[in-house]
Amino acid sequence: MTIRSASTGEPGRFEVPAELTMHTTSGDAGVISARNVWVYPEGDRTQQPILSDISVDITAASTAILGLNGSGKSTFLGLFNALTFPDYGAVTVHEYNALTQPDELKKYAGMIFSDPAAQLLMPTPVEDIEMSLRRLILPDNRALSRAERRERALSILRDYGLEHKAHQSVYSLSGGERQLVAFASVLAVDPSVLLLDEPTTLLDARNRSRLIALLESLPQQLVISTHDMDLARSCQQAVIIHSGRVIAQGAAPEMVELYEHYCAHSFPGEPNTSTPDFVQNFAQNTEH
Repeated sequence: MTIRSASTGEPGRFEVPAELTMHTTSGDAGVISARNVWVYPEGDRTQQPILSDISVDITAASTAILGLNGSGKSTFLGLFNALTFPDYGAVTVHEYNALTQPDELKKYAGMIFSDPAAQLLMPTPVEDIEMSLRRLILPDNRALSRAERRERALSILRDYGLEHKAHQSVYSLSGGERQLVAFASVLAVDPSVLLLDEPTTLLDARNRSRLIALLESLPQQLVISTHDMDLARSCQQAVIIHSGRVIAQGAAPEMVELYEHYCAHSFPGEPNTSTPDFVQNFAQNTEH
């Protein structure tokens, strides 16, 4: 692991201070990359950027994204599903370019929102999954027929233990059931990357445990924005974002400890009362 100073940023109204930034290239998944990415509110470069000079490689099978509310985590996550477009810089997810191949990227990288009601668009679970399956192209380069979509959607719901809810209104489902239907709809087209925006926020303890077990069973590369520190620790890697900048990246348990220290004391660039020994030791031990 190496430590380097972040770029001083794009010339303009807002100066980007040097921050602690740790980059690693461990893991067995493909590379999700952002290079010198800036995102402004509605593309207006006279305003304070939402994301500032983001450069990061995500290579682990599972990566947690940590940061305070308003830090830019959701905007950052959206870069990798063409939900957010950079005003400056480059974004790639494995072999796909977010700017030139957004439609392909949306199929390749699935997105799960914190509130499943925001992405369940059809009246019933089976119809929602059928809608997702319209995007599926089979190896013989044909789409599924209507009958095939219905059969496959019911099979998917059966796998999730929700076949008996197939024709019920999505609004009659519990929060955990809606979350499972959202997962089923996204996973129905077999994306290679799964982006999750605070997936445990609305879940009770039982459904949270079930969700974490589901995530651990998935073959997809996972990138998870979360305030759930136990979920973050279970990931291989973690990235800390603060005020629209990536300030640290490394092994998840160490990053969680560092993030919790920042939350309890201060983040880089803020008034600081003290720096515990473990933070200083961590920095010293990761320098080459």
